[in-house]
Amino acid sequence: MAVDDTAMMRRALELAQIAGARGDVPVGAVVTIDGEIAAVGFNQKEANHDPTAHAEIVALRQAAARQKGWRLANATLYVTKEPCVMCAGACVGARIARLVYACSDPKGGGAGSVFDVTASALLNHRITVEKGILQDEASAMLKAFFQAKREDGLEL
Repeated sequence: MAVDDTAMMRRALELAQIAGARGDVPVGAVVTIDGEIAAVGFNQKEANHDPTAHAEIVALRQAAARQKGWRLANATLYVTKEPCVMCAGACVGARIARLVYACSDPKGGGAGSVFDVTASALLNHRITVEKGILQDEASAMLKAFFQAKREDGLEL
């Protein structure tokens, strides 16, 4: 079954809004396997006091549990912001086939902006990466979140 990348990214943006409303950086993720939504996630670092509770990790864990196995070879991960090095590494480790993200992260991206873990010839798996799906919406959400935090005088 063909998956509509824009529809999946819209779902990821909805999840990002949940994270933002809860005080976490607004990032959302959707995992599809064989064309069906297998898992969803959103940032929960602040809520769970867990530095690994990124949207991507939450969604990958859920997808692996649902599949009863860590290899997600038929999976696509949709995420609203370019994964960091940890999350890009988890994608490689999970053997996902495809990563689709909305906006780049020029300060910490692990899928092409700062590092490119997803395409490294030094690793045993490479991932097809597509970027820019609903980039403006994702970027605006992140900018608004961080602007509000700065106005509140909160540490970022």
